[in-house]
This record gives sequence, structure tokens and C-alpha cells, in this order.
Amino acid sequence: MTQDALVIFTPSGKRGRFALGTPVLTAARQLGVDLDSVCGGRGICSKCQITPGYGEFPKHGLTVSAGALSEWNAVEARYKSIRGLAEGRRLGCQARVMGDVVIDVPPESQVHKQVIRKSATMRDIVMDPATRAVYVDVAEPDMHEPSGDFERLSQALRDQWQMTDVEADLAILRRLQPALRQGDWKVTVAVHQGHLDARPRILDIWPGFHEGGLYGLAIDLGSTTIAAHLCDLRDGSVLASGGVMNPQIRFGEDLMSRVSYAMMNPGGDVEMTRAVREAIDALIGSIAAEAGIGPAAIYEIVFVCNPVMHHLLLGIDPVELGQAPFALATSGSLSLDARDLDLTQVNRAARVYVLPCIAGHVGADCAAVALSEQPDKSKEMVLIVDVGTNAELLLGNETRVLACSSPTGPAFEGAQISSGQRAAPGAIERVEIDAVTKEPRFRVIGSDLWSDEPGFAESVGKTGVTGICGSGIIEAVAEMRVAGLVDAKGLIGSPEQTGTARAIPEGRTHAYLLHDGSADGGPVIKVTQTDIRAIQLAKSALYAGARLLMDEMGVDRVDRVVLAGAFGAHISPKHAMVLGMIPDAALDHVTSAGNAAGTGARIALCNKSARAAIEHTVQRIHKVETAIEPRFQEHFVNANAIPHATDPFPELGKIVSLPDVSFNTGGGGGSSDATRRRRRA
Repeated sequence: MTQDALVIFTPSGKRGRFALGTPVLTAARQLGVDLDSVCGGRGICSKCQITPGYGEFPKHGLTVSAGALSEWNAVEARYKSIRGLAEGRRLGCQARVMGDVVIDVPPESQVHKQVIRKSATMRDIVMDPATRAVYVDVAEPDMHEPSGDFERLSQALRDQWQMTDVEADLAILRRLQPALRQGDWKVTVAVHQGHLDARPRILDIWPGFHEGGLYGLAIDLGSTTIAAHLCDLRDGSVLASGGVMNPQIRFGEDLMSRVSYAMMNPGGDVEMTRAVREAIDALIGSIAAEAGIGPAAIYEIVFVCNPVMHHLLLGIDPVELGQAPFALATSGSLSLDARDLDLTQVNRAARVYVLPCIAGHVGADCAAVALSEQPDKSKEMVLIVDVGTNAELLLGNETRVLACSSPTGPAFEGAQISSGQRAAPGAIERVEIDAVTKEPRFRVIGSDLWSDEPGFAESVGKTGVTGICGSGIIEAVAEMRVAGLVDAKGLIGSPEQTGTARAIPEGRTHAYLLHDGSADGGPVIKVTQTDIRAIQLAKSALYAGARLLMDEMGVDRVDRVVLAGAFGAHISPKHAMVLGMIPDAALDHVTSAGNAAGTGARIALCNKSARAAIEHTVQRIHKVETAIEPRFQEHFVNANAIPHATDPFPELGKIVSLPDVSFNTGGGGGSSDATRRRRRA
């Protein structure tokens, strides 16, 4: 009988084997998982709440049985009866490992809270919202010309605002007569008229002139994070922004893992739909509270999301997206009621608009990027890369636009990296390595100082140095390549080959020691050979997708590269090019668009004409399917080299000299060409 079990924590991706009976909190601490606890494991503080996942997890090769954790105990029962415990939650200090298990650490149980970097990007938007407030003067009832109050309100809206065939539900009709008489036959009405709606719809009514605001939400529902912007529908200003981790991570870090979960577990799609809707509803409530806005003042929501998230948000089983021909249930835009999505933290009559999807693996988020960045209006050949767990790419100009998606996986987010973590205070986000001494210096989230600057230790006193996030691991690997610590194949050299004791043995390979905090009880942060392989796989998928689009377009280079997405905004263009994440281009032509999908969602929220425009545009974007294109694999293999096995990088060669080193895998003092350097051309 097996005496230990595999424990996998999400969203960190950290895993290890533990003896049966080990408390989940103990396992988390031994793996360096960010799980809070202040009561010493007595079940008092509730900080260590976790959510176990059960069923089939094909990506991990696990079947998690109902008995994977110990039975509910008296301490948990007492805590739930006194303070309450959400359905499915356990206390990490009380639950013990009894079998292979996947355990999610929710945001509120993490000491170092995730920094959701999807802030609103400044943008001038022409205001033409679908939802607006109008003031009308309604004729009084006349016994000689009998008509209902609603009919006379409709006539007033037609005469004064050119709104025809207005409709209202029973809740509005119940409030209509008191409002008209209290307002002396003058009322303000909130009316929604989207371009998809045949008739204007009254959402709310107030007696007299009502000066209260009407607000809307632009929500970017991503695989890893959910970001929302609360906007004033009068002027488009962003009153508050916020984000949370997508709780579906516990069912699978990437999209295909979630599709597999739905395939392997009956009702799995319903479970994931419920989880994401509850997270969205809670996020709306927290953002509204931050802005001092009551939920009743939120009248509209615009969603952008990839196809799998699109289906799971709508409650549609995504199983067809897991197999060719990757058919969507619907690719068109949608206009529906917020209550259809079980959203309660908005006005009861609030409306939802979901942007159209481009194709089976290129979704409404990519459509939003196209709306924001408008590649179809560019005279230059522009490549737009929305970097995330599932990267989406657009390539084109005013003559033609192509799109594809690439399964980069969660490595760019810091997951599946030995010392990786999500972006949170204490995480290393910037790295530099001296090419001569091989010594590193770094910056962490929450401090403006580099690690070798006076006052650094004090500046990170509260958080410490806890791990390395996505932008940090990209810079670390690229800097290792430039410093001659890693060769073109991605192999880390030995101490003798690299000339530094920071190249430490790790099994049959080597790792690079970035930071040793063990003297103060902190973590040892290193970049391992496995970490580099994970980054190589992710960047190869990204580059192969770009090359596939370039092949289809018949071009060998691009004029501009735009890095979109929250993660794209924090990538150093130079380091991205050293890695070979993106095609060679002049660095001053590589720019960040910030959260372009979120910007596109805000444009659609504030301008209904933009909705019609993007619906027309997506019909002219040609989708290239990477999953069935033979050349994708060829490009993927060549892109494994750093920066690339065959493609030249002349622009990069003008600013960076890459050492021509080659390390064997035998460790020790194998031969090295580390003294020879060349400039790539």
C-alpha cells in the first residue's frame, strides 16, 4: 500500500509527495506555498482555508477520490457553526492528506496578495453609450382622449428623444404611476438601446429630474485573472478597477485542462460556471463598494473573454472546443440580462453585452484587442501579441488581418517554475546579471530599490523576498543567456564552464542561484534547468504562432510589435527578444498597449457604434489554426533555441552580444566555448 500521496497546489503549481496523514498546512509550508495561518494550527483564525478538487485531472494524470483528505473533524465543525465556512472549504491545519489531491489556495488565504496588473489604460473614447438617462415631460391623462400612462410616456420618448417602440417590464410598470405623479408628470428614465436590441428598454425610472449617475462595467475574463473597470456612462471615466484570480484555476491552469475536466467529470462544466460567476459577482460588489456606488446604479456590463471562458461564463459545455473542428456554440455577439448569469451585485434590470468571438480558439478578448489597437487601419505590418496563459496574436495592416492562438501555458505567469509565484509583494520582477562577475541584482514588487542598493533590506522588511514572478523569470533566463550562463540550447553550465559558484549542481544538471535567504529563514531562489525548459516551451509556442502568421501573410519581418495584456505590459522588450519570444524588430518599434482587451471592453461599453464596428471587423479577420497546421511544429522546434535555431535577429544583434557557448549535459568540467563570443546577425 502506498504510504505517501502527491499533493498539487493551485494557483502556484507547486507539488510534492507527503506521508499520509500530513496536514495540508504542513505540506504547503514545506513546498513554500503561500498559505496563511496565525493561530498555530488550532483552527481558530480561519486564515488557512483551502478548497480541495475532486474528480479527474487529466493534465496531472490524477484521479482525486472523495477520501483524498481526512474526514471533516470537530474543530472544523465548531468553526463553521460559529463563524461559517463556505461550501467546499476546509481548514488547512485540520485537513490531512490521505491520497493524491489537488488543492486550491483562494486569494483570501494567501499572505502575499496577488497584484492584479490589469489597470485601465488612458484612452479618449467618443461617448455613445447604449444605456443613458433621459428627462421627459409626459402629457397628463385626459378623460376625452383616454390612454395609459405608459403609452403617454412612450409617446413623449418618441417625440422628445426619437425613441420608438419602447418596452418596460412589470417592475417598471408598477413604479410608473407613482413616479409620474410625484414628479408632476416629469420623469427621468434610464433607457437601454443596444444596436442588437430591436426596441429601447426602460431599466429604471425616477420622479422629476434625477441627477444620479448611471454606471457600467467592462470585464476582462481571463484564464488566470478576472479584471473589471467601473465606468461612469456619462463621460467614460473609470471610477475604480479591481481584479481577482480566476477560481477555475483549481480545475486546470490552462484552457484545455479545464475542457478535459469537463469531459472527464460529469457536471464539471456546471461547477466551473458557478465558480466563475460567483467570483465575478463578488468582484463587482467589491469594486462598487470601493467607488461608493450602490449595486442598483450599475446598469450594464460588457464582457470580453477567450472561447472557453466565453462558454463557461454562459453556462455552455466547452467540450466541442477540445477537439477539431473546435466549434463554438455561437460566435456572434450577445445581448442578455445580467440575471441570466446569476449576477446580483448590479441593478436587477442590468443588461450584458458579450463581444463576438473570432473563431474556436480566438475569442472575444482578441476581438477587443482588435477594437482597441485597430491593426486593420495600420499602414505598417504590425504584430499584436496578447500574452497570457493562452496567447492570442493578430498580424496585419489595412489590407488584411490574420489571427491565431498559441497554448503558452502558465509558465509566463510564474506557475510551474520552481521558485515561481504570482505577481505579489516580495516577488522578484526585474533581474540583471553582470556578464563579467556573473553576480545578480534584482528588484521585487513593493520596492523601488535594487537588491544591491542601500536600504533594500529595510524596504522589503515586511514581505521579504518570496519568489519570482513571470516578468522576473523571463528577465532572469534572458540575462543568463547574455551573461554566458546558459547556451543557445538552454543548458545551464557548470561552475567550471561558467566561472561562477552560483552555478550549483542539481541532480544531473545545474541551477543558477539568484538569492539565498535561508540565513533569515527565507527561501532559496534559483533558476533550474526545468524552469528554463518550461520557459522554452512557452516562448516557442508564442514565436511559432507569430511565424505561422508571417508565413501566411508572406512576410519575413514585421514593422511593429505590440505587447498587449497585463503581463505584456511588464515584459522588457529586450529580454523578450533575447529569449526569442517575439520576432526580431527594432526595439523602439516594440511597445506595450497595456490591457488592450480591457480597453476594448471599455470602448464597447461607452460606444454602441463601436460594437457594430467590431462585429463587422471580426468577419474580415482570417483565423489560422495552429493545432492542425504542420508548420507550427517545425517552427516550434526551431524556436526552442535561445533566441532561435535558424531565424536571424539582426536588430537584436545591434544592441546585444550573445556569447557563443555550448555546455554539455554531463555537469562537472566539460568543455566550453565560453570564451568565444559573436554578435548575432
